[in-house]
Amino acid sequence: MAKAWQRPFVNVFRHCRVGEWRRCSREGDVAAVTDKSLRCAVYRIRDAPSAGGYIQLPGTSMQSLGLTGHYLYVLFRPLPGKHFIIQLDVATKDGQVVRMSFSNLFKEFKSTATWLQFPLICGAGAATKGGTRVGASDARWTCLQLDLRNILLVYVNRRYGHLKSVKLCASLLVKSLYTSDLCFDPTLTVAEAQRARLRVTPVPREMAFPVPEDESWYDHYVHIRFPSDSSEASPGPVQESRSPPEADFLGRVPRLLPHPGASSSAAQDGAPSAGPIAPCQAPSVPRPLPEVSLFCEPSEVPTGSEPSAPAHARHKHAAGNGDDVSAPKPTVEPAVRGDVAVHKPFGGKQSKQEVALAKHPFQKRSFLPDPILRLKGVVGFGGHSTKWALWTKDGSAVVYPCHAVVVVLRTDTREQRCLLGHTDKVSALALDGDNVLLASAQARPSSMLRLWDFGTGACLSLFRSPAHTLCSLSFSRGGALLCGVGKDRQGRTVVVAWGTAQVGRGGEPVLLAKTHTGVDIQAFEVAFFDETRMASCGQGSVRLWRLRGGQLRSCPVDLGEHRVLELTDLAFGPAHDGHMLYVCGRSGHILEIDHQHMAVRHARRLLPVWTPGSPVSQKQTFGSGPGISISSLSTSQATCAVGSEDGYLRLWPLDFSSVLLEAEHEGPVTWVRVSPDGLRVLSATSLGHLGFLDVPSREYRVLVRSHTAPVLALATECSHGQLATVSQDHTVRVWDLATLQQLHDLRSPEEAPCTVAFHPTRPALFCGFSSGAVRSFSLESAEVLAAHRCHQGPVTGLAASPDGSLLFSSCSSGTLAQYHCAATQCRVLRVAANVVCRDAHPTPNALVLSGDSHLLAFVGPSKYVVTVMNAASLEEPAGCARQPLTALPQLLRVDVRALDLASARLASAVALCFGPGPPGHLLVSTSSSTVVVLDSTSGRVVRELPAVHSGACPSLALSRDARFLLTAADRAIKLWDYPTQACPGCQVYIGHSEPVRAVAFAPDQQRLLSVGDAIFLWDILGPLERSPPGSAGDSPGAPPTCEASPDARQLEDVVSGAHGLPRQQVPKPSQASPLQLGVCAGLLRDDDGAFSWSDEEGPSEESHIPEGLRQGSSLPVLVKEASGAGDGVWGSPGDPRGLSMHPHPHGWPSAQGTRKAQVCPSARPDCYKHFVARYKTSSLPKSASVSRGSAERLLLKAVMGYNGNGRANVVWKPDTGFFAYTSGCLVVVEDLHSGAQQHWLGHPEEISTLALSHDAQVLASASGCGSTASCCQIRIWNVPGGSCRQLISYHSTAVQALAFSPDDELLVTLGDYGDRTLALWSMATCELLSATCLPEPVHGVAFNPWDAGELACVGQCAVTLWLLRGPNASLQGRREPLPEELGAGELTSLCYGAAPLLYCGSNAGQVCVWDTSASRCFLAWEADDGEIGVLLCSGTRLVSGSNTRRLRLWAVGAVPELRCKDSRARSSSVFMERELTLDGAVVSAVFHDTMDMGVVGTTAGTLWYVSWVEGSSTRLISGHRSKVNEVVFSPSASHWATCSDDGSVRVWSLASMELLIQFQVLNQSCLCLAWSPASCARPEQQQVAAGYSDGTLRVFSISRIAMELKMHPHRAALTAIAYSADGQTILSGDKDGLVAVSRPRTGMTFRVLSDHRGALISTVQSRSKEHGDFGAQWGDLWLAASSDQRISVWAANWPQGHCELVDWLSSPSPTLMEGPSQPPSSLVAFCPWDGSLLVCAGLGVRPEVVFYSLHQKQVVERIPLPFFAVSLSLSPGARLVAVGFAGGGAGVGDPRPSACLDAAPCHLPTERVLRLVDCESGTMQDFAGHDDLVQLCRFAPSARLLFSAAHSEILVWEVAGPWAAGGASGSGPLLG
Repeated sequence: MAKAWQRPFVNVFRHCRVGEWRRCSREGDVAAVTDKSLRCAVYRIRDAPSAGGYIQLPGTSMQSLGLTGHYLYVLFRPLPGKHFIIQLDVATKDGQVVRMSFSNLFKEFKSTATWLQFPLICGAGAATKGGTRVGASDARWTCLQLDLRNILLVYVNRRYGHLKSVKLCASLLVKSLYTSDLCFDPTLTVAEAQRARLRVTPVPREMAFPVPEDESWYDHYVHIRFPSDSSEASPGPVQESRSPPEADFLGRVPRLLPHPGASSSAAQDGAPSAGPIAPCQAPSVPRPLPEVSLFCEPSEVPTGSEPSAPAHARHKHAAGNGDDVSAPKPTVEPAVRGDVAVHKPFGGKQSKQEVALAKHPFQKRSFLPDPILRLKGVVGFGGHSTKWALWTKDGSAVVYPCHAVVVVLRTDTREQRCLLGHTDKVSALALDGDNVLLASAQARPSSMLRLWDFGTGACLSLFRSPAHTLCSLSFSRGGALLCGVGKDRQGRTVVVAWGTAQVGRGGEPVLLAKTHTGVDIQAFEVAFFDETRMASCGQGSVRLWRLRGGQLRSCPVDLGEHRVLELTDLAFGPAHDGHMLYVCGRSGHILEIDHQHMAVRHARRLLPVWTPGSPVSQKQTFGSGPGISISSLSTSQATCAVGSEDGYLRLWPLDFSSVLLEAEHEGPVTWVRVSPDGLRVLSATSLGHLGFLDVPSREYRVLVRSHTAPVLALATECSHGQLATVSQDHTVRVWDLATLQQLHDLRSPEEAPCTVAFHPTRPALFCGFSSGAVRSFSLESAEVLAAHRCHQGPVTGLAASPDGSLLFSSCSSGTLAQYHCAATQCRVLRVAANVVCRDAHPTPNALVLSGDSHLLAFVGPSKYVVTVMNAASLEEPAGCARQPLTALPQLLRVDVRALDLASARLASAVALCFGPGPPGHLLVSTSSSTVVVLDSTSGRVVRELPAVHSGACPSLALSRDARFLLTAADRAIKLWDYPTQACPGCQVYIGHSEPVRAVAFAPDQQRLLSVGDAIFLWDILGPLERSPPGSAGDSPGAPPTCEASPDARQLEDVVSGAHGLPRQQVPKPSQASPLQLGVCAGLLRDDDGAFSWSDEEGPSEESHIPEGLRQGSSLPVLVKEASGAGDGVWGSPGDPRGLSMHPHPHGWPSAQGTRKAQVCPSARPDCYKHFVARYKTSSLPKSASVSRGSAERLLLKAVMGYNGNGRANVVWKPDTGFFAYTSGCLVVVEDLHSGAQQHWLGHPEEISTLALSHDAQVLASASGCGSTASCCQIRIWNVPGGSCRQLISYHSTAVQALAFSPDDELLVTLGDYGDRTLALWSMATCELLSATCLPEPVHGVAFNPWDAGELACVGQCAVTLWLLRGPNASLQGRREPLPEELGAGELTSLCYGAAPLLYCGSNAGQVCVWDTSASRCFLAWEADDGEIGVLLCSGTRLVSGSNTRRLRLWAVGAVPELRCKDSRARSSSVFMERELTLDGAVVSAVFHDTMDMGVVGTTAGTLWYVSWVEGSSTRLISGHRSKVNEVVFSPSASHWATCSDDGSVRVWSLASMELLIQFQVLNQSCLCLAWSPASCARPEQQQVAAGYSDGTLRVFSISRIAMELKMHPHRAALTAIAYSADGQTILSGDKDGLVAVSRPRTGMTFRVLSDHRGALISTVQSRSKEHGDFGAQWGDLWLAASSDQRISVWAANWPQGHCELVDWLSSPSPTLMEGPSQPPSSLVAFCPWDGSLLVCAGLGVRPEVVFYSLHQKQVVERIPLPFFAVSLSLSPGARLVAVGFAGGGAGVGDPRPSACLDAAPCHLPTERVLRLVDCESGTMQDFAGHDDLVQLCRFAPSARLLFSAAHSEILVWEVAGPWAAGGASGSGPLLG
């Protein structure tokens, strides 16, 4: 009820004394003027809104008007042709502040939970300015009547409290503002109402507008009443006659337009007559404004009866789903919406939305309940930062931000309470000591603060901070004072203090003080013992603050020598400690400051755990030395908790004498807080993990795990209630929907996951990656089941059929792949190009399957077409050859452009969704914000939902019973009442701070999910799922309702401590589950070693109990009898990126028992030890022709690089100096002194491993199985002669390991995990002696050096000892399992030591020692944090190499004594002597017998020479790890450079072929390279220009070894680059076809050529020419070629900025092409021996090399090729052309490489050969040596060397004899 003084109305201007400007404020051009029409004084605001002209009532935002009138009357007049804004802040009953804005600047209605934006146009002839409607030229005085109570009730479901403030912004004239509880009629005066005896409330005299006699009020003024109907409105004609003549709301809300004449609806509907005023009752029936969407759902109104009061929206996150009509139904013109009657003004036109909606009949159905969704929980932590997690007073709950949501999480039940209201990420939190007030600040806009009632969750106050950004908040203990720290718009530090004592009692926070300071503040805290005292710390400063007399004053603490420290956090100590102030810093210092004496009492420093060279880890101590960066600290009565960037949470006593407890995290600790009782310590990490350490039980529990980047896609699984998400943080995570806990974590540092899908019936997960790979993962064994690389671009779509038989994937390059996934091993059925749209929107709903698995729908082949296919018909018949997918029958293609012909823009398809059948409907979301429902068989449009969102809808989902349609766009989701055909109602929900990427219904259909910045889980509050007749749920073939399995949720959450294990662990914030037999633990890697898998259980709590504090990681212990459970701690790094995998033994039923009985290949084990051949880009191998000339024209001179993908592929015999390694399919034998190489050819595929006999006379090499043979090749080489002695084969997939017996009479070969066979060969006859099939994958094999009749294998949880029996050397094995103390895992490496010892390494980093005579394991220690892949032992030394990149040397001389039970030797006598860290996982190693020196190979493609004596590692062989994209040469021909997809630019010496310089750019691919010409500068100032995938161009100085310039001339990836002839200009081409011209001296791009737009630029080349050549006057000639077979030649004078086209070449029509695919890009180069010629390949419909004359403008010569070329190079000397091919075909003849001698013929694929063409004689020769497509070939400037590259390997060929310069006499000068 309003206060008495506010009755009957309040003149707000008079109340605030406008004119005195004490209670109100003004800004800009605000003046009092006299209006002639009103004949009174008014106020004119004339500045533009952007200029800041306004009147604000009251004067500051901290004050409140407190006006309780339900109606607000604004008497104003817009200035002609100008914009205006009316802004209101309205407080609700529960303390929420809602801002309403009305303006003609707005185009459409928008809303959030705390903000409403209404477009308002006044005047009939509104003008248009810049696409925005402005005030009409004949703008009139307007009475804007706002029903504040109804607006709040309709739009935000809040009860009106009072009007807080009003802000009138330019440009307008305003008379005054009035509030009242009465609904006035401004058209009548009191006298008129009395004379006519009308039942209306006339307007008071001071509010009335003067009307001339005998004229209508409507002829001069406008009345806008909004909402236009209310339950408070009086009955009668006044209700029907108050719409304004010339005002409307535009955009996405219905217009309120004037009626052109009198309405007869009153008489028809029985309304009382208005008498003589009836002719003036012109307006239409006023109705409430509906919600934001184009479709609104009104309640049903019985015909011919009075409607009831409106049923308004009930949800604070929904913008309402429609409003009721509470007025008699008039006879009016057709309305544009079902619930609002809209009348067209004179001369007006209906908008497009009006016309579209007018077609629908009025079907009024209720959409209840409202709200129908409730936010159950969110998965995520942080967003703005990973700080601000707070304890509640009783320690039972934790408060933390999750992007724009504040979450209150109970630690015992995991129940969440979400506080919604922020529109951006929360940047700071504070909770008072009594848990009454919670304060939160958001990052944008301009640091809006909210004060919450923590008990009820209601927002008490919303206000803006004087600081532009707030980074810290702190409450006083009683909650009466709130302090904040931030930055103003100029970047200065601001400290603000508010008084909040009255907030809980209905008041507002009061600004007490604000001050600017020049010091840095990282942390700020109000003292809990005195609310007038505060402390802050930052860079080099600690300041103590006091609030006194309305001012904040500070005093610095003299830090002395510590004033240079960067301080990060502070905390006050307890009372018995004198409230000492503790401050920490990034240098590891902790300062104890006496705040009373302003002095530093103590300074301590946190040191690393152990010092280099120390064999035993030591306790943390304080003192001098390198410190550990401390990010946060917190104190209790007796302890101090410290979080540091080394990932540790440490708990100390207040005297810091010794560490009490520590917990290791997976990432840097960013925040720690001790609970009020001191028994729990909360910690947060930069990886988004939140958990706490329970001090009494020493148990750590993880509360929250989260993605650290936006979530891109999701998938749900039925039987176990699981959710999988894909994020930009390069992880795929699996969650339990019941507990919202993380179950699995798949990390891919090198390639980003894009899409994900569950297998419907098996525990498998499919994932598509940015590299084009599609992988299948087992969720029960945590391993990769299959990996396919059918795509060349990022995978954009992934869908599994509901019956589980088929899987489909699509990529950005337009490829569609089909897989058979019914079996465990997923196999490819068909791959087709140019089927799926290349430039489609990146949405997770671009590829979908129908519920019956019969139909497949996708966007393609263009973004305007939706294609529906029969999914079953895509399966390839048995025995039939593959056919192009485009030739298969397609059900239909729908062109979405034809669905909206009236639109000015072409609509494209964005997302798809199948509806339940029957009937079979396909929902298509388009770029024009429309959802079109199509008949999936005929393509007929069934219905259309226009303007679903303001933008394109990237994701949509339909519930299984077709009751609800879920859509998402921007940061909102909408739930639609789908069965309603016309005007379906919807409810809008907000909460995301970033765009929503994907939505889906949960398997139980009772919840739904939305992902974007975080994962939101919503409960559906409506009735249970229904299955109407004919729906999917009612059909026999419909899938059953999926419910989460109870077993999947009953998880163990506590793991016991270690008993008898190598070390006792402290608690870590991750759970280690009890390992099960047959479930692997360790690193998970696939073909390229780029993955690791981390499984975590998903119980209600994640915890484990340690036995004590942390000890040394390298201390071995004696293994005695079984004593308990496993270690109980996980989180150690498992690969070079610090990742590891641990099993999750619950949920899926175990398949171990069936796997042992099967003969089919196993899935790859979770260890990196297994070799997997790199995926080849070349197609199926076919024989090629190798012509025989009189002499070999090319001789292989050198191979650059080492194959880091191999395993044990380095051999070295120090006694003889024999040294060999592999590169691709070559065995390279190199002299370590001279660097000379020999190359042994013969293997058709990549070599996996090598073995050298003990006498160094025989070398065995094995390669993988290709499509040319059914078995792997094993070649036996004669070392002295370098010849292939024998070719043997037995294994079907790949050879894992080779080993010679001590007497070199036997060779054992081990198949990989897919083969699982062990074969024994006689070296005398090369015959197979015996073979055995292994029941499980085996990782390594070795002969006993002391007994030729014994060998050992290691595998899953066991060591197998084999004995050779009988003359036929039959194998007899005995399997010895691992002791229980070591847990279940994989033994991945082995080596024999002193008899009878066998050393084995595991994937958990342990080394265990076996006594082979007693068949027992007696010793184990943790030798590494990751998987040990290499073990070597000689004498008393052991070398271990792991995937953590570490190589360690161990002293194991005491191990033989330890195996004796009565020995006095101690386990500490085994210690680490040396350690080296290399550049990749260790895959190969060989050492001298003394173990002092050796050679080690890594996955980075590097061979290192290691000297343990010097403790050094020297690079021997180095190569690129990824695809090589370009090779260029210096003008002096002394150096050459390469660039690669790994982002590196490497400079090599041409004479020694040694790597000299390497420039590395992280997370980018270097795609092109150019060396500056000699003319650009002095030779010592040579430069290399490189183009990268992000569109940047970098210039590197060779002499200074530094980057000189970085430019960004392109938005797309650079694909070609060249210097001009003078070196002063750089020409660069990109993927989009643009050529940029830049000057490296200034770093400016001064010209961009778009002639090749739309096609990738494949070549850019420049050279100088004589003046006047080719009819052009400029001195530089350059060319550009694009992928669409177009070539342009230009003449330029770059210093003057001139450039003109000389010639243009293009290919004939591509329709003449034979075959389904297009030829590759055009290759072109200036001919070095004839300056008037261009040499082109790929220019035309035939594979050939074309010589084009620039003089004659025609082709003068053609050289046919068998296939299209992908690489081309011309010799600057002889007339030679080198070509690498793109496609294979049937060859001629029987090629035999010269190095193969009498071995079996080796059929080589044509894609893997290099062809040399002599242009004079026409002869050709093919040369083998590469194991993949030759994508690059380049002649050196000397013409004596030719470089060719296939993927990462580079071969250097020597051009023999006269071929090097034989044709140089008749050509131009040699380059360089």
